[in-house]
Order: sequence, then structure tokens, then C-alpha cells
Amino acid sequence: MFEVLTGAGLAVAAGLNAYIPLLILGLAGRFLDFVDLPAQWQWLSNPWVLVILGVLLVIEVVADKIPVVDSVNDWIQLFVRPVAGGIAFGTGSSSGTAVVQDPAQFFTSNAWVPIAVGILLALATHIGKAVSRPVANVASAGTAAPVVSTAEDVGAVVLSILAILLPVLVLFALAGVIVSFVLLFRRFRRGRPKDLEPLVR
Repeated sequence: MFEVLTGAGLAVAAGLNAYIPLLILGLAGRFLDFVDLPAQWQWLSNPWVLVILGVLLVIEVVADKIPVVDSVNDWIQLFVRPVAGGIAFGTGSSSGTAVVQDPAQFFTSNAWVPIAVGILLALATHIGKAVSRPVANVASAGTAAPVVSTAEDVGAVVLSILAILLPVLVLFALAGVIVSFVLLFRRFRRGRPKDLEPLVR
């Protein structure tokens, strides 16, 4: 049960920011004795992988805080975040991702299930983020971008840490993410400037 919560928390965090959960997983696997990454995901703790993830994270953090650029970035991340979510869920739910020696047995052994679940969770979170962000940008004339992006980054960090250290709290964190998206979308949709509304009704 805890493995599923850990995987779910990491996958949703990947939907907010692809690199935060992977970087936290890699750092935890490298420096924390009580975190033992599954054999097939040990590469996450490789120093070169950590450096690459760190560089990509910096690029993502900057790009996601600039209006218009953040929407372009969301289109690019449409493929990256679900993949990161699959990796994160697969790593977090280690009991469900046993090593498959024969590639032909990958699907018959159900080893793909945690990865598929992670992809779907990250994709759903990404879609919620990608849909709500343009609404917030238009309603606030772009001033909301850095604030919302920072909140998403903080949420991804908190979710990732909770998923590893206190997975039982992930349910509450996930509920908070969902409620935040809904409230954000409704608030900025109601606050849309009148001059941006269609002239012809």
C-alpha cells in the first residue's frame, strides 16, 4: 500500500515538474541509507544523471515562469512529464517493478503496470496544469505566471519528499493539488478582464 502511495505522489509531482521527483529520488538513493532504489532504477543516483537532471531543472524552472514561454514549455513537457511520471512511479513502487530478464516477458509479467499508472497520473496532472496556466496568464496579464509556477515547484518538492518519507500523507497532498487546480481555474476564469472577452456575443 505504501509503495503505491509513494509511486502516486512521485508521479503527480512529475506532472507538475518532470525533474524534481527524479532528482530527489536520485539524491535520496545516493545519500540516504534507508532509500534503496530498485536495481533497474539505480542509474538515477549516478552523478552524471544527477547533474543532467539539475541542469534540466534549472531550465524548466526559468522557462515555466515566463508568460507565453510557459505555455510553449507545457507543449514540450507533454511528452517529458508522463515519461518522468512512469519512471517515478516505477521507482517508488519497487515491489511492482521486479527486474524482467527476458524483454518478451515485460508485458506478460505485469511489470509495465506501475509505469503505465505513473504515466497516466503524470499526464492527468500535466493536462490540469497546462489548461489552467493560460487562463491565469490571460486573467492576470501574465503576472500570475511566476507565482503559480513557484507554487507548483514547491508542491512538487513537498509531494516528492512526503512520498519518500511519509507516504501516508500523500493522499492529503494529492487532494490539495486537485483542489488548488480547480480553485485556480475558477478564480482566474471569473477574473478575466472584460476587454479580453469576445466583442460579439
